Amino acid sequence: MADTRQFGDLATQLIVESRRSTLTDTLLKYNDNLVRSIIREQRDLEKLTDSAQEATPAILIYQTAIVRNKRCLLAYHKHRMDRLRDMYWTVGGALPHILSNQDIRSKLSPHEVDFLRQYSASVMDYRAGFSNELDITASITHPPKDLHVLVRVVRDCGVIQTELGSIDFQKGQRFMVRRADIEHLIVQGYLEEV
Repeated sequence: MADTRQFGDLATQLIVESRRSTLTDTLLKYNDNLVRSIIREQRDLEKLTDSAQEATPAILIYQTAIVRNKRCLLAYHKHRMDRLRDMYWTVGGALPHILSNQDIRSKLSPHEVDFLRQYSASVMDYRAGFSNELDITASITHPPKDLHVLVRVVRDCGVIQTELGSIDFQKGQRFMVRRADIEHLIVQGYLEEV
């Protein structure tokens, strides 16, 4: 039985997968097999266009399929990068928090892990220039009402340096501390407001 698949069908599957990821608000596992199949199709189409002696309608169809496949691959990877950036900012820039989660880590390709590491390094370099004045990783959706906040330690996080000195956060303890000093720990889930 002959293969009746049309050029671009694989790329359409990739876009449908991205759409499903958006609708369910989840990050699906990186589809390495489908991406590799589309790249193989690209190479085959490029061989067909390179071997052509004259411009025919078939060449135009091949060229259109090449461009469409390329756009679909770029859209798929852009969608995944956007989802990864959103995850990064959701956890307050805590890259180890993302990479230590085995459920998330299993859905990423090695290149996406590298992207997250490089993105985090870039953010930290940018942040270092004015970290005394502004914390760019702090949440801006809910501005703080008070400078100090009462928190309960949910998970041990060790000794943390604050503006007023060091505090040893151990599970079950409560503290009244400056929000700016521990905001990142609240976002990461180590502390919760009482």
